[in-house]
Amino acid sequence: NQVSNTLSVINTTSNAVTATVNVGSAPLGVAVNPTGTLAYVANYISNNVSVIDIATNIVTATVNVGVNPLGVAVDPSGTFAYVANANTNNVSVIDIATNAVIATVNVGTKPIDVAVNPAGTFAYVTNQVSKTLSVINTATNTVLATVNVGIGPSGVAVNPAGTFAYVTNQGSNTLSVINTATNTVTATVNVGSAPLGVAVN
Repeated sequence: NQVSNTLSVINTTSNAVTATVNVGSAPLGVAVNPTGTLAYVANYISNNVSVIDIATNIVTATVNVGVNPLGVAVDPSGTFAYVANANTNNVSVIDIATNAVIATVNVGTKPIDVAVNPAGTFAYVTNQVSKTLSVINTATNTVLATVNVGIGPSGVAVNPAGTFAYVTNQGSNTLSVINTATNTVTATVNVGSAPLGVAVN
């Protein structure tokens, strides 16, 4: 909610807003840890991440990251959060136990979104200006591979088996399908105009 700088909590049974949590300025990205106890909100203008205790809907920590954070993802073990910082061209790695940034990984130009594979071994970052996908080895917090995709890559998702990553290319109206074993594009699918987000069932 960019105007009011809040996070809305919605009960999915009643489809009603049950709480409104004040966060930083221009919250754009959100992720929940695997146990459903914490939420992480990337605040684009504040250059930080709000950590919310889901049981109480209270912000328990604010973590400074890079400039203009957008996408945020939590690994399957609930140990680390990964934040794509659009205007410092890097990813902040947050240790969830301490709410401290333990690593900063340089990626391509204007990283927008990030997804972690089910094994927690790789993080995938879309770089909008570079027209690439950065593959981060989460054990070393280094870029293992850079994959050329379409124009203006935005959203990224990984399938439950961890065998494919999917990237929306806003500028070319396509979806890139990446084989994660080889880090190569195996298919390009024409979709609608300016695709931004993607999810896998």
